[in-house]
Amino acid sequence: MSTRPVHRHATDSQRVPRTIGRISSALRGGRRARFFAELLEARQGPELDGVLTAWWGHAMLDTDPDRDRVHAAAEAGTLPTTTMDEILRRRRPVGAGRNP
Repeated sequence: MSTRPVHRHATDSQRVPRTIGRISSALRGGRRARFFAELLEARQGPELDGVLTAWWGHAMLDTDPDRDRVHAAAEAGTLPTTTMDEILRRRRPVGAGRNP
């Protein structure tokens, strides 16, 4: 198993820089208006930083090159899934979890 990404594309900061303008440009549909509504209500400091961080995440999802394919697979019920137990098993280092 490899930790390398399957698809090579621009780094996160290159795809959508964490600026108000770039985030708003990347958002699809009515998300842009909701972003500005939250942005205008946020106080400078941690609250504003939180709004930018949350909406940057939405912008990253909206600009994901595989977004439409993944969404279609999820709607069709063909998106591969796994259980939390399987994820934890894969994360466990070799030999860990064995009782001495």
